[in-house]
Amino acid sequence: MTYYKTSHQVNYGKRIIPLKMIEHMSFDDWEEFIEEWIVIKKSEYVETERFGGAGDKGRDVVGYVSDKNKANYIWDCYQCKHYDSALTPTQVYKEFGKILFHTFHKEYPKPRKFYFVSPKGCGTSLSKLLQNPSELKKAIKKNWVKYCENHISNKQIILEGELLKWVNNFDFSIFEKIHTKNILKEHINHPNHLIRFGGGLPEREKLDTSTIPSSIQNSETTYVNQLLSAYASESNENYKKVEELDSKMHYKNHFNRARISFHHAEQLRNFSRDSLPIDTFEDFQNEILGGIIDIVEDEYSNSFIKVKEAEKEARKIVISSNPLKDVSIINDRSGVCHQLVNDKKIKWI
Repeated sequence: MTYYKTSHQVNYGKRIIPLKMIEHMSFDDWEEFIEEWIVIKKSEYVETERFGGAGDKGRDVVGYVSDKNKANYIWDCYQCKHYDSALTPTQVYKEFGKILFHTFHKEYPKPRKFYFVSPKGCGTSLSKLLQNPSELKKAIKKNWVKYCENHISNKQIILEGELLKWVNNFDFSIFEKIHTKNILKEHINHPNHLIRFGGGLPEREKLDTSTIPSSIQNSETTYVNQLLSAYASESNENYKKVEELDSKMHYKNHFNRARISFHHAEQLRNFSRDSLPIDTFEDFQNEILGGIIDIVEDEYSNSFIKVKEAEKEARKIVISSNPLKDVSIINDRSGVCHQLVNDKKIKWI
C-alpha cells in the first residue's frame, strides 16, 4: 500500500505518538511532565511541589490539598519512576520503606494517597499487591531486610519495636498506580503540551467584533489616552473623551480600527495563554516591538503620523519562528502596537 507524503513527513519523518515519546524522556523530563500534569489539577490542590533527587525522603512530586505550613496538612505523593519496562515490587520496596520510615518519625504527615507513575506502568506482580493492601503489607515486611534495611537512610533501619507497630497499623490502601494514558489525556490542557508532543495548535476562534464592549474598559485607558493625545497633536485640539472625536470622522474611524485591532491582539494573548508556554506571546510582542522601535523613537511633525507609521510597519513584519505565526492575522500585528502602549512599553506622546 502506498501513501501520499506530506511536507512534514519529508522534513521530519513519521510522527511519534506521545505515549512513545514519553518512553524516551529523561528522568528529569519525566518528573517535570508529571509536575505539569499536577499543576493543572487546580481543583484538587492548593499548591504543588517537586522534590526529586537525593534527600527527597520518598517524595518526588507532591500535591498539597491543604496548607503545607499547618500541622497535619493533607497531601498526595506522586512517585516518578522511569524504566524501560513495567515496575516490579523489587524496584519499589525501598519507596514503601521511605514513606513508612519518614512518617513514623513525623517528618511529614501520612499522605492521603501515594501514586506510582511510570511510562510502562506497573507489572502484574506489583499491580496485584497494590490491589490487596494486606498482601502488600506482608510483602514489604518479608522483603524489608533485603530492600529497605540499608537503603532508606544513611543508617541501618531494623523493622522492630515501635516502627514495626507503626507498619502493622499503617493503611496500605493509600498506595495506588496511575495509567500514563490517563495522565496524557489531562496534560493536553497544559500550555507545555504542544511544545512537548507537537500536534499543531487548535483552531483559533474568529473574533466577533460585535461583542467588544461599547464603553471603554478600565483595562484600555492607557492606550486610549495615548491615541487621544496623538490626535490632539495633529489637530491642536484637546481631546479628553472618545466621544469628542465624533465630529472628526477620520480620527473616529482610525480609533475604531485601532480598538478592534487591540482586541484581536488581546484575543491572541488569551489564545496563547491557553495553548502555549507563558512567554510565547511575549516573544511575539517583542518581535513586533523590535520592528517598530525605530519609528517610535523617531521625531515626527505630530504623533498621529508616528502611530500610523508604526501600525503600517507592524503589519508588514514577518514572524518567522514563533508558533503563533500560524494563527495570527494582520489585525493582531497592528493591535500589538496598542498593547505595547497599554503595557507601558512604548508611548506615542
